Amino acid sequence: MSFSVQLNTAIARAQQFLLGRQDRTEGFWIGHLASNASITAEYIMLHHYLGRVDPQKEKRAVDYILSRQLPDGSWNIYYDGPGDLSVTAEAYVALKLSGLSIDQPCMVRARDFIGAHGGIERVRVFSKIHLALLGLYPWEKVPHIPPEILFLPKSFPLNIYQMSSWARSCVVPLSVIMARHPCQPASSITIDELYSPEVCEPQRSLDRKLNQLLFSMNAFLTGSNGPRPWRRRAIQEAERWILEHQEPSGDWGGIIPAMLYSLLALLTLGYSHDHPVIVKGLESIERFTVKEGDWLWLQSCVSPIWDTAWSLYSLSLSGISRDHPPLAQAAQWLLAKEISSYGDWRVKNRKGRPGGWSFEFHNTFYPDVDDTCVVILALKNVSLPAREEEQKAASLRRAIDWVISMQGKDGGLGAFDKDNNQEILNRLPFADHKAMLDKSCPDLTGRFLEALGALGYPAHYPPARRAILFLQQRQERDGSWYGRWGVNYIYGTWSALVGLNAIGLEPSCPEIQRGAAWLKQVQNPDGGWGETCHSYVDLSLKGQGKSTPSQTAWAILGLIAAGEESGAEVRRGIEFLLRMQKSDGGWEEKEYTGTGFPGHFYLNYQMYRYYFPLLALSKYRSMNP
Repeated sequence: MSFSVQLNTAIARAQQFLLGRQDRTEGFWIGHLASNASITAEYIMLHHYLGRVDPQKEKRAVDYILSRQLPDGSWNIYYDGPGDLSVTAEAYVALKLSGLSIDQPCMVRARDFIGAHGGIERVRVFSKIHLALLGLYPWEKVPHIPPEILFLPKSFPLNIYQMSSWARSCVVPLSVIMARHPCQPASSITIDELYSPEVCEPQRSLDRKLNQLLFSMNAFLTGSNGPRPWRRRAIQEAERWILEHQEPSGDWGGIIPAMLYSLLALLTLGYSHDHPVIVKGLESIERFTVKEGDWLWLQSCVSPIWDTAWSLYSLSLSGISRDHPPLAQAAQWLLAKEISSYGDWRVKNRKGRPGGWSFEFHNTFYPDVDDTCVVILALKNVSLPAREEEQKAASLRRAIDWVISMQGKDGGLGAFDKDNNQEILNRLPFADHKAMLDKSCPDLTGRFLEALGALGYPAHYPPARRAILFLQQRQERDGSWYGRWGVNYIYGTWSALVGLNAIGLEPSCPEIQRGAAWLKQVQNPDGGWGETCHSYVDLSLKGQGKSTPSQTAWAILGLIAAGEESGAEVRRGIEFLLRMQKSDGGWEEKEYTGTGFPGHFYLNYQMYRYYFPLLALSKYRSMNP
C-alpha cells in the first residue's frame, strides 16, 4: 500500500472513529478526564463525613483505588510516575475507612511507603484538611486562611481576586471551614500508625512570618470569648459568595475541589442534607463519577467544550464537508453554550464584555481564554444556514473582543483572569502546591495569536504585536517554550509556533526557526515525540519521554507551522502515527499529557489521542497534496 493510500485510509478511519463518539442527541463530544487516586479517595471520605455511605458504590471505588496501587505500595500522580506521599496517604485513609484491615498486604505496603517518606506530617495542606474533617489530624496544625480576607481591598496582594480562579473558588469556602473547625470523627478509626517521629519542616523567613501573621490574625479575630462581630460578618460574606457562585445545576467553579469545599462549608454553617443547595451540590458531584466495568472513580473536572471544539476543528480540516450535519450540530451546540453573563474576570477587567466559553457544561463564572480561542477556530471552519451564520459571526466578534480584553499588561494571556501575578500568594503556608496564580503563559498566548490570525487580524495589530513580543521574551535559550496547560515544552512550543505562523510571521524568522530546531532535536528514534510530566521538576528531561500520539501530533503541527511540512522529521512523525493507529481508527495513550498544576496534578484527556493525531494527519495532507 502506497504512503498516500495509507494516509488517506488513516484519516478516513480517524474521521469515522471520532464521528462515532459524538453525542447524537446534542452534538457534543466528551471524553473521560483521569487524574490520580486522591480524587476518588476524597469522594469516599466525603461520604463518610456525611454519614451517607453507599456500600456498593464504595466497593467499586475501593476496587478502582486498589487497581492503581504501585508495587511499592504507593500511588502516583501520573502514569509511570513515582509514588506520591499525599496521594498515598489519602488512598490509605479511604481504604481504612472502607473497612480494609491495616494488616492486608496492600495496606502494609502503603504504610511502609508513607513512613519511609516522612509520615503523615509531610502530606500537603489539602490532604491535612480532609483528615482534619474526619478527626484524624489536628486543625491547629493546618495553615489557616481567615474569612476576613474577603474584606481586603481589591488592590491588596492577598485579596481573593488576586488569586487564580481555582484557588479563589476553594479558598472562600475553606476560610469558613478553617474558622469553624468542623469534625465528624470517622467511626473509631485512627491513623496513629502513619505518624513518624516529630518532623521539623524548615521554613524560609518570609514563609514563617506569613504563617505567624495569619495565625495571629485568626486568634485576634476569633477572640477569647468567641468570634468577634467582624468574624461573624466575614463568615456571612463568605456564605453569600458561595451561594452566589453556585450554578443552577449545583456546580461550583466546574471543579471537584471547589464543589467539595463549598458543600462542606455550607454544612458547617448548619445547612441540612436535604436543603436544595446541598442536594444540587451532591448531585453535581455524582455527575463527575465514571462507572467503568466494576470500578467507580471520580473525575476532577469534565471537558465537553474543549473536546467538542477540538473535535470539530480537527474534522473540519480533515476533508469532510464543512456543512456536514454532525459538524453543524456541534457548532450549534457550541453557539448555545456561549456565556453572556459577567463572571469573576470582571473584577480585574472592567472594560471587557461577555463573550467567552468555559471548559465544562456548567461554569458561567469562569469562561477561559483557551476554550474561547479554540471555539473561535472551530466555528470559523464550519458552514451553517444563513441565519445561523449571522449568529455565528456575532458570537465570533464577541468572543475575540472578550479575549483581547483579557490580555495582560505583559502582552500575554492567562486562562481565567488578567494580570494574575502576585507572587506572594504562592509563599503562603497554605499554598504548598504553588498554584495560587494564573499568570500569562506562552501556550495561551500562542492560541490567542492563532485565533486572531484565523479572523484575519494582521501582525501589526497592537494586541497581536504585544503578544508576539511576549512570546519572543519567553522563548527559552534552547528555542522551546514552556507549556502551562499541557506536557510540557513540546506543548508550549507547538502552541507558540502555530500562533506566530497564524498571525503572519514568516517561517524564516529566528524565533520560529529556533523553535523548530528544538523540536527536531528531541524527536525520538521511533519517529514520535514524547515528554514526561517529570520535566516540570527536572529540566534535564525537557522534550524527553516515551512517544505518544498527542505529543507527536503537537510536534508535527509545530513543525508544519515552521515551514517544515516536507521535512524528514515530519514525515517520520506521520509514519509513527500511521503505524500506531488501531484498527478502529483511534490510538492508545496511557501517558498523561495534560497539566493541571505543574509538579502536583496532571491529567489524561481521553480524547487527546483521537483528535490531535487526526488534526496532524489532515494538516500534513493539505500541505502535501
